[in-house]
Amino acid sequence: MKIQGKMFMWLSVFVLVMAVVYGVWSKEPAGTTALFLAFGLCIMIGFYLGFTAKRVDVGAQDNKEADVADDAGEVGFFSPHSWQPLSLGIGGALAFLSVAIGWWLMYFSLPIILIGVWGWVFEYYRGENRTQ
Repeated sequence: MKIQGKMFMWLSVFVLVMAVVYGVWSKEPAGTTALFLAFGLCIMIGFYLGFTAKRVDVGAQDNKEADVADDAGEVGFFSPHSWQPLSLGIGGALAFLSVAIGWWLMYFSLPIILIGVWGWVFEYYRGENRTQ
């Protein structure tokens, strides 16, 4: 994590320099503001990664003599099957379609989204996957 933090800090320096150069050269406020906001985001991510790297164990990415196999292991738990993303996708598509067609369509998409979120949160509290 230490390397990623340093990379984001150096990226933030580059984005800051580019924001100043772009702002002076173009005198265009929207792009200059966007670049300064990107600088702020890079600083936040770099600070978080550097701050977290001090409190966790050294990972394989921080060891210069590490192999790829040194970073192997369990990544996390992933659901083998779930119908909830389909419900969320349909509800989200209807919600974004309501911007183009009419806001009345949001009344139909919101219950579908809420059912999908509810099902996803409580997926392992009922049914055959209850014990996982």
